Amino acid sequence: MTDPEPPAAETPGADAPDRKTPAAAASAPHTPAPHTPAPHTTDADSGVRRAGGIRGSLLGNRDYRRLVVAGLVSQTGDWAISTGLAFHVYQLTGSTLSTATMLLISRLPDVLLSPFAGTLADRVDRRRLLVVADLLLAVGLLPLLAVREPAHLWIVYAVALWTGVISTVLFPAQRALLPQLVPDAQLVRANALHGQSGQAARLLGAVVGGVAVEAGGLGAVVWIDVTSFLLSALLLARLRPTERARAATADARGSWRGLLRNMGVRPLVAYMVITGTGEGIFATLAAPFVADVLGGDGDAYGLFLSVQAVGGIAGGLAVAAWPGGASPRSLLGWGTVVFGLADLALFTYPLAWPALWPALVLIAVAGVPAAAAMAGLTTLAQRAAQEHRRGALFGLLVSAQAATSLLGLALAGVLGDRIGVVATLCVHAGGLMFAGLMSLLVIRKDRL
Repeated sequence: MTDPEPPAAETPGADAPDRKTPAAAASAPHTPAPHTPAPHTTDADSGVRRAGGIRGSLLGNRDYRRLVVAGLVSQTGDWAISTGLAFHVYQLTGSTLSTATMLLISRLPDVLLSPFAGTLADRVDRRRLLVVADLLLAVGLLPLLAVREPAHLWIVYAVALWTGVISTVLFPAQRALLPQLVPDAQLVRANALHGQSGQAARLLGAVVGGVAVEAGGLGAVVWIDVTSFLLSALLLARLRPTERARAATADARGSWRGLLRNMGVRPLVAYMVITGTGEGIFATLAAPFVADVLGGDGDAYGLFLSVQAVGGIAGGLAVAAWPGGASPRSLLGWGTVVFGLADLALFTYPLAWPALWPALVLIAVAGVPAAAAMAGLTTLAQRAAQEHRRGALFGLLVSAQAATSLLGLALAGVLGDRIGVVATLCVHAGGLMFAGLMSLLVIRKDRL
């Protein structure tokens, strides 16, 4: 029941209605030393990697393939249990407050602990950290098998807190580990493909979770997620990343101050703050937009939140297959600008024609630039800090995005009532375009 990696939805980074902005997905170091192939890499493997494209970054690299598959498997289990548990808790209690409390408890650790989790990922072996985290998550889900009645709801909350705390190490450690598995020249393609495993997991896991909880109850989805973590741990245990320098012992606050003095890091943090706030706005107002503006029902809302994953997958594949590749600065900047324009069209067209199907088309289209922006953000973060601070940077970015998304939730509640749903969502779209233009203007080309 970890937070499934936020599939792309409106801004590249927030968790809320499953639409992760690139901000939420990237946070990483400054210019790293050129990555050399792992000692176990064969000449054939290196030749395939130099060829570029999807084959070069995925099929030709066993370790990278294992990392992607491990993420796909574990996140599919996450989406299955997130879907099934939310449904089960509501059936058990009949209270939307209970479901909201469970989600809040699972998300708070991202705000409070991500910077510390990122620092931890710099001090220990990242592969082992991921394996241990998967095993702890698998064990931590087992108490859910005892949930039978509303009086057992405290077990759900305890498990949500446990998984929320342990899960904070996953994102910083995974993103910081990836440059140890692929050459620097392949980072954009590798990040584009790796980022879309969450999109595919969302599409598959939501279906699996709904079917499983209906057919076998909560126990069925618990065992699905437990199995997914065990399989992920097995795959991750077989990784052979290159050796790296470890971070010296230092408190997290000192590490943050050092990172924020880095001129390559500051624009990424600012990007996270802007898009994280917008993601909170979208999370709050997506349901009113579908229901009140488009006149849709619950099924329409679920489809609206899911369909962008299709565009996200297409965008990730397009970035990975692009001949010659594209600079991460251009992907982040222009991808976010186009993302904002697509959102602006999405939020305003109903003023003239309140039909549902154009919204589904536009949100799917928005998934393409969102995926490109996320790949650019992740790559810039991986190159923005030294190797031994890479995890700390990702943790800082996740924390900034998670904290400002809470601010976005509050702003949406106030502005939605005062200026209306559409106008407030347009503020979010404008924030995306501003963040993209800021990235193009502020991030120097020599920091790519």
